[in-house]
Amino acid sequence: MIIRGDEPEQIRLIRKLYKPGNYFMQGDEAVSYGAIFAGCRFYAGYPITPASEIAETMARELPKVSGYYIQMEDEIGSIAAVVGASWTGLKSMTATSGPGFSLMQENLGYAIMTETPLVLVDVQRSGPSTGQATKGAQGDFFQARWGTHGDHTIIAVSPTSGQDAFWETIRAFNIAEKLRTPVVMLFDGVLAHTRELVRIPDIEEVEIAYRKLPANEEEAKLPFGDPHGDGVPPMPLFGHGYFTHVTGSTHKENGLRDVYTPEVHDKLVRRLHRKIEQNKDVYEKYEEHFTDDAEILVVSWGVTARPALGAVLKAREEGIKAGLFVPKTVHPFPGEGMKQLGKRVRAILVPEMNLGQMILEVQRFVNDDVLLKGVNKIGGVPLTVEEILREIRGVA
Repeated sequence: MIIRGDEPEQIRLIRKLYKPGNYFMQGDEAVSYGAIFAGCRFYAGYPITPASEIAETMARELPKVSGYYIQMEDEIGSIAAVVGASWTGLKSMTATSGPGFSLMQENLGYAIMTETPLVLVDVQRSGPSTGQATKGAQGDFFQARWGTHGDHTIIAVSPTSGQDAFWETIRAFNIAEKLRTPVVMLFDGVLAHTRELVRIPDIEEVEIAYRKLPANEEEAKLPFGDPHGDGVPPMPLFGHGYFTHVTGSTHKENGLRDVYTPEVHDKLVRRLHRKIEQNKDVYEKYEEHFTDDAEILVVSWGVTARPALGAVLKAREEGIKAGLFVPKTVHPFPGEGMKQLGKRVRAILVPEMNLGQMILEVQRFVNDDVLLKGVNKIGGVPLTVEEILREIRGVA
């Protein structure tokens, strides 16, 4: 049985179980409820701080909606199970933190190559290695982009609050389904364990997307073709009578291996890139605050965007023309939006809980005559409004 999440009986069940209203919950719980509302009905994972509450919530809630939860022997097995479940038609998810995210990289690459829709939540913690297991960080920005090997594209989103985590998890699933691709959600240990107000909507308010299925037997024979010209092939599901071959090796449009022909590899990998590049309207998202007259621009993401907004508000109270740019999709980075803003300001500050990662993406899209400065903090303690405001004053 395929559970899409938008069937009438599922909608009735969600409405009965999860009454619309305001709730007080952790960010990890908000992620879990967002996944359930999006139609996720399979979760495989392995406990790891600070992501374990996602597993706990999914273990409790999934059986209520005819879903499946399984604790695997490790993170390698977890993402492998999620890939397999997705090919049977179930929307699937896993969640982990830094060390587990490292272990998942090979199978994340497999999911990219096999065009398997899934959501992988990385609740970032302080590293490298075991690091500070209970402390949040933003050190996995480039691991999300380049963690798996070879020429590949990846989509990664990053919420800024518990409420945002609910909706961004839904958006991550919709992107994965529409583009038949894995999507990473870069969360963090601070937001994951922060308890705050989260509004749970009526299920009718939620957009629920489902992957493109073959229209006929001929389309089903080409599970890696491009019959509609958008780079996104229909996905023939296991158990539905199709002869479908799936491999992480270079393959032809019919799914069968061909690791010797350069043209086959070139055509496949270029289509995987084109599929993402030509569908920006599906995934690109960013927020602007007070940028119309800004002379100093703060660019931040995830948990750090919250004190960054506070600092911008206080700066404007002091007469400093500051603005804020918050990428919600961090990969691919919204370069065009960044470029246009970079032309209008004289200084850009990039606060983040690492030693300077997203700033390198910003640097690619701004002119050399713009002052560009990182505001960096590590050790598991978030940047404060006052720390960011001090840097704004410094360049003002």
